[in-house]
Amino acid sequence: MRKICFFDIDGTLLDSDKKIPQSTKEALHLLKENGIYTAIATGRAPFMIKDLLEELEIDSYVSFNGQYVVFEGEVIYRNPLSKEQLTQLQAGGRQHGHSMVFMNDRAMKANVKHDRFIEESFATLHFPHPEQDESYYNEHDIYQGLLFCEEQDTVLYEGKYPDIQFIRWHPYSMDVVPLGGSKAIGIEQVIKRKGFKMEEVYAFGDALNDIEMIQAAGCGIVMGNGLPQLKQHADFITKSVDEDGIYYALKHLKLI
Repeated sequence: MRKICFFDIDGTLLDSDKKIPQSTKEALHLLKENGIYTAIATGRAPFMIKDLLEELEIDSYVSFNGQYVVFEGEVIYRNPLSKEQLTQLQAGGRQHGHSMVFMNDRAMKANVKHDRFIEESFATLHFPHPEQDESYYNEHDIYQGLLFCEEQDTVLYEGKYPDIQFIRWHPYSMDVVPLGGSKAIGIEQVIKRKGFKMEEVYAFGDALNDIEMIQAAGCGIVMGNGLPQLKQHADFITKSVDEDGIYYALKHLKLI
């Protein structure tokens, strides 16, 4: 059977120091030598993963949790957020004192000059606080927003915006994506181009934005450091990313 592997980035390809373990680099090299197609499936923006793609020599990826998909260097799928819904969400956020960041394939802008929640959550990605441009979403297609609030404030937003869904990725931040959008939808775009079926997909992840992907894949692999809510959907739970989890899983599954 032909095989294709999709890898999440943070907590999966990148360890707790935001570096790619040497064992992971070796494992992906062996995958390619064995003729197994490799791709990325991330919540990050394309401009945030450029160096990683070059280092791993990968040119197909699902970004923004499935809203912007590139196959072998060509954009094949776009699913931007509704400008009307972003206007309403920004107004709701301001009412509750919560800031936003707007992201497309080239840049990201904040709707405030500075916010502690933005600064602290972006620091975990090793990125600085974005520049302010509160009207950026009016002039550009936005594939993912970020809403900055604590977990107890999630109830202020969920179910209140019919075309939007929220996915928490940090104690201070939630991804904002079109309703129904997911990494699984993005993966479907890639495998159609390559002529694969979902049962031929191996998907690796660790967080809440990986649930649909892990459920849909022929084999869903969750990292040992993954969230309990994701592990319950896994076909296989591997070791932590800091314990060579990708190499271990690919060996166990006889892919390398």
